[in-house]
Amino acid sequence: MNPNAKGALLALVAFGIFSTHDVVIKVLGGTYSPIQIVFFSVVLSFPLATMWLLRDQTHGTLLPRHPYWMIARTVAAVITGFSAFYAFSVLPLAQVYAIIFASPLLITVLAIPILGEEVRLRRWIAVLVGLCGVLVVLRPGQTDLGLGHLAALACAVCGAIASVIVRKIGREERTVVIMLYPMMANFLIMGALLPTVYVPMPIEDIGRIAIIALFAWVAGRFLIAAYNTGEAVIVAPMQYSQILWATAYGAFFFDEYPDIGTLIGSSIIIASGLYIVLRESRSATSETPVLRTRSRPETGTSPRIGPFLWPLHPKRRRAGKP
Repeated sequence: MNPNAKGALLALVAFGIFSTHDVVIKVLGGTYSPIQIVFFSVVLSFPLATMWLLRDQTHGTLLPRHPYWMIARTVAAVITGFSAFYAFSVLPLAQVYAIIFASPLLITVLAIPILGEEVRLRRWIAVLVGLCGVLVVLRPGQTDLGLGHLAALACAVCGAIASVIVRKIGREERTVVIMLYPMMANFLIMGALLPTVYVPMPIEDIGRIAIIALFAWVAGRFLIAAYNTGEAVIVAPMQYSQILWATAYGAFFFDEYPDIGTLIGSSIIIASGLYIVLRESRSATSETPVLRTRSRPETGTSPRIGPFLWPLHPKRRRAGKP
């Protein structure tokens, strides 16, 4: 199997696990507040985070070199996590994914002020077309838009912000710093709010939250392996496979079936995202922000970092691939 095919397969496995992770969130969301789910997900992720702390051999403290960027990223990651957990709890899975798929479009826009990226006309058109796809999914004026839709939009926006900031500072900050600050913020903020929403949890539901933490970690490892094996232009589009998982899981577990608006809007968003990825892959001078940021918005509830922060596979390094 050639490296690109292997990378694509690893990415498909990663996003399949992520989708299963989201199903568990939705199941728990029918009983518990997202605040409680996020809090216990973070608590049960700390042992995994400790493993990474012990493996980190880089010198330095846990103080960030770019404190203001780190604060902005931490706030964005906390909002992303809460918003994603809430959206999955109250909206059909396929609809949430369709809206979150707008994140690469927003990364393209945010890369202009944050990374100094130059976005040419064709990519601007792709961004505008993709955002029109979001409007097709939401259909304002024709459907009742609620907090779940706002949460999904917040997840897409804040996930894009967090990703671009990590792209900016990721090579200068220690990985453990980037990983721990959102987790600690979620622990403190959600812990402070927990008494207002707490519902006693039986052991089986604690086990389900442990599955959320474990699946996020395992999927993150598969995604890193995918980027280290195949080219980003091949790996990144695999995130759109989640719409297939969402359709299957939604129908099987929750009796959810995407309507025609969601299907059409998703197709427009995915086509726009794929076009941007292909344009970036052909650019010799671009910062390629979409290809070099994570394919899955970080929620700050598990120890996983974007692929560009990790060492490249030795064969790829020798080949000089970015």
